Amino acid sequence: MTDTHTAAPSQWMVQTKRADFSGIAQKYGITPVTARIIRNRGVVEDEEIRRYLTGDLEDMYSPWLLPDMEKAAAIIKQKAEAGASIRVVGDYDIDGVCATYILLTALKEIGARGDYRIPDRIKDGYGINEAIIRQAAEDGIDTILTCDNGIAAVEQITLAKELGMTVIVTDHHDIQKTEDGKDILPPADAVVNPKRQDSRYPYPDICGGMVAYKLMRALYERYEIPLKKWENMLEFAAIATVGDVMKLQDENRIAVKAGLKRIACSANPGLRSLIEKNNLDPKALTAYHIGFVIGPCLNAGGRLQTARLALELLLAEEQEKAGQLAGELKDLNEQRKDMTLKGTAEAIEQVETHYLKDKVLVVFLPQCHESLAGIVAGRLREQYQKPAIVLTRAEEGVKGSGRSIEAYHMFQGLVEVKDLLTRFGGHPMAAGLSLPEEHVEELRRRLNENAMLTEEDFIRKVWIDVPMPVEYINESFIQELELLEPFGNGNEKPQFAQKDLTVKSARVLGKNRNAVKLSLAAPGGFVIDAMVFGDGDRFMEEMGSQHTMDVIYYPTINEYNGNRSLQIVIKEYRFSKKA
Repeated sequence: MTDTHTAAPSQWMVQTKRADFSGIAQKYGITPVTARIIRNRGVVEDEEIRRYLTGDLEDMYSPWLLPDMEKAAAIIKQKAEAGASIRVVGDYDIDGVCATYILLTALKEIGARGDYRIPDRIKDGYGINEAIIRQAAEDGIDTILTCDNGIAAVEQITLAKELGMTVIVTDHHDIQKTEDGKDILPPADAVVNPKRQDSRYPYPDICGGMVAYKLMRALYERYEIPLKKWENMLEFAAIATVGDVMKLQDENRIAVKAGLKRIACSANPGLRSLIEKNNLDPKALTAYHIGFVIGPCLNAGGRLQTARLALELLLAEEQEKAGQLAGELKDLNEQRKDMTLKGTAEAIEQVETHYLKDKVLVVFLPQCHESLAGIVAGRLREQYQKPAIVLTRAEEGVKGSGRSIEAYHMFQGLVEVKDLLTRFGGHPMAAGLSLPEEHVEELRRRLNENAMLTEEDFIRKVWIDVPMPVEYINESFIQELELLEPFGNGNEKPQFAQKDLTVKSARVLGKNRNAVKLSLAAPGGFVIDAMVFGDGDRFMEEMGSQHTMDVIYYPTINEYNGNRSLQIVIKEYRFSKKA
């Protein structure tokens, strides 16, 4: 349910993938409903199902399968033993910060001389640049070790080599290709990236923090450091994976599942302080808390000030210092939230007033902080189910970020208007761009002229895993659903549906009136409590005198004053006219 004006229409679809659900249920001791959900997530083979339900650290892949891992580990060992200085160059987002922290911890553990540099989002832009390389040379740095960046920095790394430095790239981003389809790799001494064509790594879709974590494991094996120390760092690879919105499938899901368990008893003062400042229970943390509470706090520094704040938090050894930094990051994130709400409201106002009929939404918010453009574009895309580009005024002209829908290849869309742009980059679902301010209107006009989108493309598809009567719900089934966690991108929370529920009572709750508590009766008479989150008054207005509804829901247990009762959380609803 949205709290804004025009919401995109939605189409409810039932998943129809087939398998022997009874056979799977019997073999793995689960219900056929759970077997169906697992199949809907694309998990089919016996070994995949076993890893999905019970996979642990033993099921993670060997770091030595990554390309150039032997080289990278050998170079770092040799440099550490020679006392050479190694500079880790990370990135300003959560993945880059966690990857930098993992590598700095590994270098310290093996006795290497290491320091770090994180680019400034506004001054430096993404990734390693010429200024960072020249500074490293001036500082007498022997070896540059990148993480979460570097794969596209061919010219910059050429310069580092000319200045006599050793360079190791660890990255996970897509690799540019020559016209005949070969990888274009920077001239580094080692390039560790699971997306390389010659990679033997079984699952290429890992984040930069995970690549760093693999290098850490390789080094610990080389130095015969107890693997317990490596395992203790898993929580940071898990935070990076969720924070970088990687698919929670295969090895990623195993890492996040095991990492969340370790966060419950984390020894890191900074992480503990951040959890405490946000009033979270470390023993009940989910991927949702990482993605929407912890992650945004770690990202807030890089967005509004400097990413060094987040890294200093993770590096802090004294509790007092950790508490102070955690407080600063939480405050920055609150500030970022307020700025995002303001930017989103302004963007929606522009769309509603001028651009509602556009296929590609192009909104110019001169005063919006440039680091928030992508978040606001994402909100517009959710609201209207249309590709959205949000532009802000920058030091040189206009900068912006775009977020797309499945039916529109955003990068390709920008290629078609590249004569208007000074810089751009991205992929089908997201992009970044810069252009002179006088080209903004022309950009909007041409993107819309070129877009081959139909009204059908703007209908949001909502997938139902299992149409299931609410009578089916019981405590043991809800506990069984916990086996499917962690939920997130690529392993979405299951969605169930039922038609023709009668509303027996409804009341708005919360000081912001942002929740509705319902009592619903199924056609057979079974009664269950339900919650809807969103604008409560709008829900009541929409309901009016209609008292029958179809719902998409997730079952939970409500605990209140020591009493436990079954309830459903309604994700989508439709009122029907029946009495």
